[in-house]
Amino acid sequence: MTDATSKHISVMLNESVDMLVTNTDGLYVDGTFGRGGHTRLVLDRLDKGKLLGFDKDPVAIEFGKALESEDSRFTIVQDTFAAMSEHINDVFGVDKVDGIMMDLGVSSPQLDDAERGFSFMNDGPLDMRMNPDKGMSAADWIAVAGEKEIADVMYQYGEERFSRRIAKAICEYRAHTPILTTLQLSKIVAEANPAWEKGKNPATRAFQGIRIFINNELGDLETGLEAATESLKVGGRLVVISFHSLEDRIVKRFMKLKAKGPELPRHLPIRNAHLDIKFKTVGKAIKPSESEVNDNVRSRSAVLRVLEKISD
Repeated sequence: MTDATSKHISVMLNESVDMLVTNTDGLYVDGTFGRGGHTRLVLDRLDKGKLLGFDKDPVAIEFGKALESEDSRFTIVQDTFAAMSEHINDVFGVDKVDGIMMDLGVSSPQLDDAERGFSFMNDGPLDMRMNPDKGMSAADWIAVAGEKEIADVMYQYGEERFSRRIAKAICEYRAHTPILTTLQLSKIVAEANPAWEKGKNPATRAFQGIRIFINNELGDLETGLEAATESLKVGGRLVVISFHSLEDRIVKRFMKLKAKGPELPRHLPIRNAHLDIKFKTVGKAIKPSESEVNDNVRSRSAVLRVLEKISD
């Protein structure tokens, strides 16, 4: 576990943990353990507190188990953070915690390991599953999905404006040759894309869309955000780092709704006190510093948002 796949730079490490840990004897959840960068700093900040980590990725779980054996305050579970409510009571013996963190997206080790099938830069099997033992691989899905479904996935989850043209090219290619590797798919997408964006690989959006779909990332996010707010104590915080506009849009809308209450007609005579608002946003959205972006280019699109529970 010391090879290249373990290298990962946690984005906005100090900023996120500063926002998260408000009680050094509290109970916390790291919804996306990865390689444990945020987790280790949280543990450094805790005294008698405890931390529960989640990850789908079996390699990440290996790293988590090693940390678990080093520090009895930490427990790792192989599952999506969307299922956190089922595990919090099992691990902590209570239903409410002091803070929950979600560092969304794909980790650097997943992107850099060609065998995982996330990368359009390095050739490998076209998999894209965060947990390779569950669900359908990208190759299996592409082999059977209809042209419209492929186009819709790339458009909805990758915001790929040439999704129809690319989906047609994929279906024409697979009619005579199975699409089994990342470079195969990347080449098909690049050749079908008539307008490459400057500084961006032409397969970026298509790969993002397929990956999000294969892993149900946005569905898990929506379920996980709701589960997180239900699992917070008063004073507890939800800290979320997102990496692309689709994720951030969901997080921003969710936190705004929780903090402002339901949208009501403008002239309805109801005061804020009657809305039973239980949450508030903490500060403005935070972005990485210029120096952090220079040190880690993958942090450039990150946005950190914080929601705090203010009443039961």
